[in-house]
Amino acid sequence: MTQDEILQSLPSHLRPFVAEQDYQQQYTPRDHAVWRFLMTRLRQRLSAIAHPVHLEGLEKTGISLYHIPSIEEVNASLAKLGWRAVVVDGFIPPAIFMEFQALRVLVIALDMRHVDHLLYTPAPDILHESAGHAPFIADIDYAEYLQRFGELGMRAIRNKYDEALYQAVRQLSILKVSGASTEDDIAAAEEQLTALSARDDEPSEAALLTRLHWWTVEYGLVGELDDYRIFGAGLLSSLGESTHCMDDQAVKKLPLTVEAIRTPYDITREQPQLFVTKNCRHLTQVLNEFAAGMAYSRGGQFGLERAIKAETVCTALLNSGLQISGVFCEQLQDAVATPIFIKTSGPTQLAFRDKELYGQGTVQHKHGFSSPLGLIKDFSRCLSEYSIVELRALGVAIGQQVTLEFLSGITVCGDLIGITREEHRNLIFTFQDCYARALDGRLLYDPSWGVFDMAVGAEVVSVFGGSADRAAYPLYSPPQAPTKVAVERDEATMDAYQIVANLNGESDITALHALLDRFPNEWLLREEICRQAVSLPHGASVLVSRSERELQSLLADRPEILALV
Repeated sequence: MTQDEILQSLPSHLRPFVAEQDYQQQYTPRDHAVWRFLMTRLRQRLSAIAHPVHLEGLEKTGISLYHIPSIEEVNASLAKLGWRAVVVDGFIPPAIFMEFQALRVLVIALDMRHVDHLLYTPAPDILHESAGHAPFIADIDYAEYLQRFGELGMRAIRNKYDEALYQAVRQLSILKVSGASTEDDIAAAEEQLTALSARDDEPSEAALLTRLHWWTVEYGLVGELDDYRIFGAGLLSSLGESTHCMDDQAVKKLPLTVEAIRTPYDITREQPQLFVTKNCRHLTQVLNEFAAGMAYSRGGQFGLERAIKAETVCTALLNSGLQISGVFCEQLQDAVATPIFIKTSGPTQLAFRDKELYGQGTVQHKHGFSSPLGLIKDFSRCLSEYSIVELRALGVAIGQQVTLEFLSGITVCGDLIGITREEHRNLIFTFQDCYARALDGRLLYDPSWGVFDMAVGAEVVSVFGGSADRAAYPLYSPPQAPTKVAVERDEATMDAYQIVANLNGESDITALHALLDRFPNEWLLREEICRQAVSLPHGASVLVSRSERELQSLLADRPEILALV
């Protein structure tokens, strides 16, 4: 599939987050040389310490060792595995990232790290995303784990702190790669991020799930405590940490259990401990154990309390199928802690099966929504289950004044002007001239407030983060692409890299010596010549020796790179 075909196959609210990979303009010959340098050394280093699926998966997912992959190449291979891929520019909101993953869409960062940032990049890059994450999709159990993680991740409840932290991380990464930022700009952004990170806020569901993601998808080990292999993408794409993590004295190894969510991580330093999973199926078992404790699974009082504490848009699913999406601010409970009344503030959406109900969006409920919940006195089952004929026989008919007395003691009385039904279920009773009172006499709805849409449902079966219909009630604006200073491409330098990339047995050795004379500071150019020594014609030994000598000299003040040559 082409990039455009992939784009059109996505839900409309996800499309603005997708970038376009202009392959010829995006990557220079030197970028491809950086890719080759890192990938060939990673393969050498990982051959004995990575899970065997990684090297097999590189081929199965269209990831070459010798050139940056095009998104078309990756998609041609992923299609055979039931997955797709898109490129994005920098960080995207975690909930959006997870939604892509739930749809079996691999998100790949567009940029390639610069030659000056080989071992560390302040923003996601294509090497980490494609060479780190994609290969393991070839493992069915791992691919199912990723998809399940996405499904839960997009439903996890995030709080205001999570959103502030995301914005701070994204802003800092943008400043570091823009080229237009001053040292003061970067220092201020770093100070803000440090202050946020130092806060001792109770982690949200989303934050705990992110920890599990970090200790498995990014920094996971697989096998036994005394015999393990690497499968985390953060380790697989890092020459430094892939070696460091194998040192059992420096990095403690722990068995992976759901307890891993208690361990925070620091992205600025090497990890002091890592977790070892038995196998990829074990990953899903641990994930499902975490899922059992989520508001998404538990609903009720527990779920509503989490939503209220988060102060972000969440969705409550009633047993009728009605979904209420908004910032929950209040719930009333009966003596056995069953929710009997809920309230949101600000724009609220009513939906069914993740589709906004006609006329029940954030325009209709821009100031919030409230409704009693529960069973009705003298009704043998939930109000949602009655047919229109049965309701009429019980004195509940459109065009008449109706009084509903809930078992909780809440009373609703008003003129019934409409019933919203879907799939033979009652979802909303619409009243005018209506009031609602609690058992203690508290006024819950006043006729002067206008038309009253009463949610129909006896219990809250699930509560999850975000809105139900994300296209009709989007929560995240597509981030602006990082503003980068347009660096005029040094075509002569790029041409030199292209010449060296095309070396063969007929290459002009004299011309190559002249090339090195013209570019005395390009260490990677010399490394490329050394890499292709066996492809050069007879008489190239002097050129190779010169390249090796000058390479050592140029990297004398970069020992971390020199050690890899």
